[in-house]
Amino acid sequence: MHLQRKLDDFKLGELLGTGTVGTVYAAEDRTTGQEVAVKILLPEVSLDRNIVARFEREMLILSKLSHPNIIRYYGGGGHDFDRQGATAAGGHGVHRLFYAMELVHGGSLKQVLTSGKLPWQQAVRYGIKVCSALQHAHNYGIVHRDLKPGNLYLTYNGELKLGDFGIALDTGEASLTATGLIVGSYLYMAPEQIRGETGRIGNQTDLYALGCILYEMLVGRPPFQGATFAQIFDQHLKDDPVPLVELDPSLPKSLCDIVMQCLAKNPYQRPLNARHVQGVLSELDVSWDREDEIYRAELSRLRKIFDAGVIYDQGALPEVSWARLGMLAGMVVVICLLFWLFANLS
Repeated sequence: MHLQRKLDDFKLGELLGTGTVGTVYAAEDRTTGQEVAVKILLPEVSLDRNIVARFEREMLILSKLSHPNIIRYYGGGGHDFDRQGATAAGGHGVHRLFYAMELVHGGSLKQVLTSGKLPWQQAVRYGIKVCSALQHAHNYGIVHRDLKPGNLYLTYNGELKLGDFGIALDTGEASLTATGLIVGSYLYMAPEQIRGETGRIGNQTDLYALGCILYEMLVGRPPFQGATFAQIFDQHLKDDPVPLVELDPSLPKSLCDIVMQCLAKNPYQRPLNARHVQGVLSELDVSWDREDEIYRAELSRLRKIFDAGVIYDQGALPEVSWARLGMLAGMVVVICLLFWLFANLS
């Protein structure tokens, strides 16, 4: 159930970051004294019906989910701001949506991967937690559609939280994504996402992204790389990734097999569900009582990376859609036609 809150319920603090549609602040819940993060929709997009609808859908999705490996939702609502960002008097100004969520002290898996691959035992531990979060979301009809290291948050103690459901698909609600529109992050997108096949996008789409993340954790790079998103899309659609066993023969065979199965081009050839992947990984899981040295080394690594504030960027490329690509192609055709006409009239 969606929990309605007022912005005055929270004491805003440090600015944590600004994204394409929202700004996130550290805050204190005045009713409980709890530390939270508050995400407020940017003023320049608050009049865009599609963005507002998607932000409302994100709030609704988060309100349905309650899992230790998913960022917790504490409710949200709307607030009227003036042009300076202060509360607008008399209900005038720009109405901006907001919601409060769990504040994670630490960083992201994206930051951790700046220093290279992880011990396979640690990759398995993180993978188990991602699977658990995905299965919970899938049980409620939620397909994340943007699973990537930047959306997997880690505490200093190594606890993992899945966040950013901004483009998630709620299969129980009307779709907000137009047919043929590509949404997601190009390094981790399944073939059916790239083709814009909305009818084939489902739980197995998230499992493909999971395979990409596991692959990256194990060998230190995504399964496909390129100078442009077009090159990477082409590989996702046509090429098989280099088998993990060839890159690191020391990896357990069952681990390599399940990752490669997740990366199948055909969604029906991927694992049945996240619970199946979790089961395979759990058989490889180790007791930290026996692997205390690995555990301590990983916690030390997390602290060094997060305290250093490392920024990880694999080359930020814009999200694309077939509509945008079609428009660009059309512009090229028009320009060529104009040149041809000019040449012939001369």
